[in-house]
Amino acid sequence: MALKKAKLYIYGENKTEEVEVMFNPTEYNLSESANYAETVVPGIDGPIMQYVAGNLQTLTLSLQLDTNERRVMKANHEVEVIASKSVASVVRQITDLLYIKGNLHRPPEVKFSWGDLNFYGVVTDVSQSYTMFTSDGTPVRAKLDLTLKSVLDVAARKRRQPLESPDRTKRRTVTAGMQLWNLALEEYGDQEAWRIIAKANGIMNPLDIYPGQVLKIPAL
Repeated sequence: MALKKAKLYIYGENKTEEVEVMFNPTEYNLSESANYAETVVPGIDGPIMQYVAGNLQTLTLSLQLDTNERRVMKANHEVEVIASKSVASVVRQITDLLYIKGNLHRPPEVKFSWGDLNFYGVVTDVSQSYTMFTSDGTPVRAKLDLTLKSVLDVAARKRRQPLESPDRTKRRTVTAGMQLWNLALEEYGDQEAWRIIAKANGIMNPLDIYPGQVLKIPAL
């Protein structure tokens, strides 16, 4: 099987630039997380956790760059010597992704593609390490540690994960251990919506509910 090289696609205003990495990464890391807020409710021992929002997916990886003198076998079996040149220009092509581009008025979006991975996002951090130099101090080998954050497509995420809420008023019977904020989370996907249920049922104290009580759950 032929070696497939990883590629970085840079989406400009009118064209897409394709950058083939010199060496495929040995690993990459993907991370996701969620934000929760602690809500203090009078009358219970500790705060309740309320989901606020998901964070963007993050991709981290390292790229090895090498512009040191090397020999390449040509089709006619002759050996071509490619002279050393500074690796700085190659590094700059990546670090420029951190800065605003022309009429985009923002840094460009990119896609890192390798095998099954197609990660769309923006470059948020580049750490540079220079590890080899010519006798006159010209850097010819570098390691770049990259961090990319995904670009949020709100419409696409809503299609995949629609927020469900009642489309008509219904009723729920309180069971042992049930709390208004947990009921609101089940029905509306938002613990703070317990106030809507409380108001609809004339409840002044959210702790003042009891097993067997029938609560009206209004439509949003």
